[in-house]
Amino acid sequence: MTLNEAPWDRILRITIGIALLSLTLVEPRTYWGLLGLVPLVTGTLGVCPLYRVLGVSTCPVTH
Repeated sequence: MTLNEAPWDRILRITIGIALLSLTLVEPRTYWGLLGLVPLVTGTLGVCPLYRVLGVSTCPVTH
């Protein structure tokens, strides 16, 4: 898989993912927080399938 996320994009995704996941642990304790898994996983891997479909890349260097 080719990386298509810049470091700033990955950090932002991981931060948003952790913030959303925290909704499952603190009030209002909603399972909507599980949606945080999507940005957390894509940020960790550095690959966004939607970026690939749209032909977008924020990564300055493509491998």
